[in-house]
Amino acid sequence: MTHSRPHIHELLEQGGLAPRRDLGQNFVADPNTVRRIASLADVGPGDHVVEIGAGLGSLTLALADTGADVLAVEVDSGIVPVLRSVVADRANVTVVEVDAMKADWDEILSGSDSWTLVANLPYNVGTPLVCDLLDEVPSITSMLVMVQKEVAERFAASPGSKQYGAVSVKTSFWATARLAATVPASVFVPKPNVESALVRIDRRTPPEVDTETLFGLVKQAFGQRRKMLRRSLNGVVTPGQFDAAEVSPEARPETLDVDAWVRLARAVSA
Repeated sequence: MTHSRPHIHELLEQGGLAPRRDLGQNFVADPNTVRRIASLADVGPGDHVVEIGAGLGSLTLALADTGADVLAVEVDSGIVPVLRSVVADRANVTVVEVDAMKADWDEILSGSDSWTLVANLPYNVGTPLVCDLLDEVPSITSMLVMVQKEVAERFAASPGSKQYGAVSVKTSFWATARLAATVPASVFVPKPNVESALVRIDRRTPPEVDTETLFGLVKQAFGQRRKMLRRSLNGVVTPGQFDAAEVSPEARPETLDVDAWVRLARAVSA
């Protein structure tokens, strides 16, 4: 059984709690939505799921119902006792109180070498958190995360689109990404002023390249995305390196796919 809207309000009232704007808390208050997310996650018995921002446990309960082992991560010390009581009868759920942006993920995820992240991420940390996990936590092999719709579009964007940027390149380097579903604002408490969407991110074996060089080039170029690469990367990439990478110096950053960025980084590192 998952939380209805009245139950969300009841849990908040019983705990003397209110959604915290500083933590970007918007609780899912629709059983059909959390069941749909759990289904799209495609997890079950034997799988290990980490949920970041578990809140009052709406999604946690739906994930537990799949039979997967669920590690529910929550930073709000006021909500953690409520969350623990909500999942008290679920032997396959473990609650951890920690800030996901500062967590020692190697320690937290030591119980398995393969995890699926399923989460309703706060809007204010969604992008940096996913990027950090892609960079630093290879044991998270797939993600299904709910974020602001425009953020989801950036994760899954293709070259040439207006949403395509540095985040898109980073995601494409480490993984494949696609939009899985949209989620109406009406299912949240409180109701946000933006649309949400689910994005599915599955790790792949990345190309061999110096990632510091690669992401440094990407960041600098997209910092001046209206300029041609020969101008935004002036002093960093030589004409000979553009030639070696088979990348036009007159191109703009949003036209390059991840393979072109990798070739450019290799040429610079050679």
